Amino acid sequence: MIKLISFDMDKTLMKSTYADLVWLEGLPKIYALEKKIDLEKAKQFLLEKYDEIGEDRVEWYDIEYWFSRFNLKYNWRELLEKYRYAIETYSEVTNVLRRLYKKFDLIITSNARREFIEVELEETKLRKYFTHVFSSTSDFHKVKKVTEFYSMICDKMNIHPDEMIHIGDHEEFDYNIPRKLGITSFHLDRKKTNEGDFIVYDLKEFEKRINELTIS
Repeated sequence: MIKLISFDMDKTLMKSTYADLVWLEGLPKIYALEKKIDLEKAKQFLLEKYDEIGEDRVEWYDIEYWFSRFNLKYNWRELLEKYRYAIETYSEVTNVLRRLYKKFDLIITSNARREFIEVELEETKLRKYFTHVFSSTSDFHKVKKVTEFYSMICDKMNIHPDEMIHIGDHEEFDYNIPRKLGITSFHLDRKKTNEGDFIVYDLKEFEKRINELTIS
């Protein structure tokens, strides 16, 4: 019996515009201003440094780490607030959450740092639909590529893996890894590049599949 539905955050519930502006526009502008270099050079430099760390390390997701590493004086929290206007959900998200919220406990399990998650949930007024919000990088100091992360979530929620459904856009982190633990997972492929029994193209299709699974 399914008791819990877990959602990834970026590119699942939220469009990536906000995060992209923070990392690819805002931070380079601050770096260029404080280091007195050309903006395009700052962008290229930071992209190289992001790649050096890579998404397999928790530092990659940590805005405070980058400000500290480059000894930037600007307040990183102000940077998150500056681009708040760009936060946007996908069109179907709110209505799907509103319906699923009446049937299941909903949680967020994301690689994103909690600082980003809380700003986005506050701006979109979605926080009320989720009983818990978990950031793998903030709460567990892990990236969501290990089964241990999902196992810890199940333990904290006091459920067995087969009582949980997870959906996200990353084929490895959100689909392959949780399936190894016995969690029913869906790969959200909004670009519609793949096909499969557990591949969906938006959350309305995901909701339909959940209804089919729980009825059967």
